[in-house]
Formats: sequence, structure tokens, C-alpha cells
Amino acid sequence: MRISKLSLLVAAVLLVSCGGTKQVGVLTKPTSATTNLEGHEYPKINPDLSATFRNDFPDAKTVTVNVGGKNYPLVKGEDGLWEVTTDPLVVGFHYYTMNVDGKRISDPNSKEFYGSNFWQSGIDVPEAGVDYYLEKKVPHGEIEIVKYHSDLTNAERTTWVYLPPQYKKEQDRRFPVLYLFHGAGEDETGWGTQGKLGNIMDNLIAKKEAEPMIIVMEHAVATDPNATGRQNMFDFTFFEKVMVEEIVPYFDAHYRTLTDRDNRAICGLSLGGFQSYTIGLDHPEMFGWIGGFSGSGRGPNDRRDAEMYPKSINDQYHVLYISIGTDEPSGMYQGIHDLHVALEGLGINHIYYESPGTGHEWLTWRRSLYQFAPMLFKK
Repeated sequence: MRISKLSLLVAAVLLVSCGGTKQVGVLTKPTSATTNLEGHEYPKINPDLSATFRNDFPDAKTVTVNVGGKNYPLVKGEDGLWEVTTDPLVVGFHYYTMNVDGKRISDPNSKEFYGSNFWQSGIDVPEAGVDYYLEKKVPHGEIEIVKYHSDLTNAERTTWVYLPPQYKKEQDRRFPVLYLFHGAGEDETGWGTQGKLGNIMDNLIAKKEAEPMIIVMEHAVATDPNATGRQNMFDFTFFEKVMVEEIVPYFDAHYRTLTDRDNRAICGLSLGGFQSYTIGLDHPEMFGWIGGFSGSGRGPNDRRDAEMYPKSINDQYHVLYISIGTDEPSGMYQGIHDLHVALEGLGINHIYYESPGTGHEWLTWRRSLYQFAPMLFKK
């Protein structure tokens, strides 16, 4: 089974007023980025998708901005402000940094986001005709920040938890659960901020396209306090133990969850996708749905043969989902595409999706979640 490529229009958008009716349309003038700090005009996104950065560094000698994989030198104007306009950017979310006299800093005009193992600026370039991840006038769920102690790691864990609008209104109701992981270099904040998960789920649930569900955005790292030496990042043995013995039982005990495998899913992006496939396939008694965005397969040393992927998988899981961006790094794209081909050859039912025109980035993963979430927990 395969889902064909989505023909998404790739261009800039914003909500504009047209005859008194709000609709999604193209940018007609430079517009402040939605990722700016409140009250900050720059950076602006232009109709051609380029971005203009303007900053006040009165004592600086050189200023550059690195965005979209390219460095752009800013020029100091007669008003004393530094400014540059980039080439047109690919739609979606981009991390970026500034460099002032050799020192890397975040843009003082931008919100900060955690990625690549440090906090940095971000700019969201919207796409035409698409509003599924924008905030709308629909019932809103809540995202809670949960802290709890792990005996296995002898450390405190922090998790973001999405609760659908129905959770607090329907006090006697229990809900299915999706465990959703971030990628390497990111943390539990990613899906709720860069990923726009709250908006995506609120909108899907409001349209009755997705079942109301709890989503646990766990900090998908677990360090064995007794381990020595450097650990293989693709060896999920200890994190799997923490997941099975502590994480799932904790949330089943503290939230109104449905606790059977048919009402529990596991999914992640990039490294989190490999974690999800490894843990999910190891525990069919716990998970009935598995997804991997820009990352899937059993690690480390994923063998793609009938012993690793037996046909019994077809009877054990409701959905195996795999996605990748068409513009991902060649090795990443080939690895995920080859897994899809191997599973087809082995007769393993799965859904495969390629996000057109996107790379290893949040727009690929937003699109994937928007497609994957409505598949879950259907009776």
C-alpha cells in the first residue's frame, strides 16, 4: 500500500482579508515573520520568499546571517542599522544564526528554538494554499509540561503532553495515546514549537479528521548511569527499557489513557523514527501503530530481510508509516526509500510518503504528522 505524492503548492502565504472573508493567499508586501518576538518588525518575508534582516549593532565591524545553508553579509546603512535581503528561501521552518565580529549569536529580533544541540533563532516561511498548521478559531487543546523522576536513569525527565479539547470537558472519557519523539539535537519542545503540533491536532480534531488523542512528546534520550564509554546513538537498548518500564506506565497511571496496544502508537522524526521502529517492532504487545518521519528501520545495523521483517507484522500492526522529503540529503533519502522498496519486496504492508520539495526539516515532518495522525485509532 502506498500513498502517492501530495501535490502541494510551494509559495509564500498569509491570511489576508478579501471582501471581508479570510482566505489563504500569496504575500503581496513584505510581512514580519511569525517567528519574531512580539513588537519586532524584522526579519520580514518578501513576496518572492526572500527575507530581509535588519539589526542594530552600533559597535560592530562585521555582521552576517546564516540562513537556508548560506551566509549573507549585512551592510551598515546611513541610519546606522545593518541590513541584508537573502535569496528566495524554501517554504517551511529554518533555524538561523547571526555572527557579529566573529561571535555567533541569536537574532535579538527572533524567538529562540532548540535544534542542533543549542538554542538559536528561527524563521517560518509560509506556503501558499496551506493553513493546516496555522491557529484557527476552533476548540483548542492544551500542552502541559510534566516533570517526573526516573529511577532507571537516576534523573529527572521533562515531557510535553498534548491534551485534546475533549480531555478536560469529558471527565469520564479515556483517550488513545501517541508517543511522539524528536530528532537528534532537538528535545521535547520541538514538536510543540517548530512542529506546530497543537495547531495541527486542534484543526484535525475540529474537522473530525483525527481521533481526539493524548500525545506524549518525551525527551527521547536516556543515559544509563552505570554505562562506561561512549554510547552508540543508534543503540536504543537502554531507552527502550526506560520507555517500557517507566515512561508508558507513568503516563498510563497519571492520565486517562486507553492502555491496550490498539490504542497506543509510537512515532518519531529522524533519530526518533528509528527509535520508534525499533521499540515498536520489539513490542507488538504494547504498540499497534508505528510511524517514522525521515527515519525508520531497526537500528543499529538494520537488516532488511524476512527474519527482521517477518510477514507476521501484517497481522500485528494496524499501520506502518514511512515518510521522507524529496530534497533530503542523498544518503538519508536513499536509506529510507530503500527500506520502502525492501518492505514491498518482503510483502510487508506499509504506507510510504515523499514530501515534495522539502529536506530534513520541520515542514517535511509537519506534513507527515498531518497525514499520519488521521490514520490512527480508527475503529
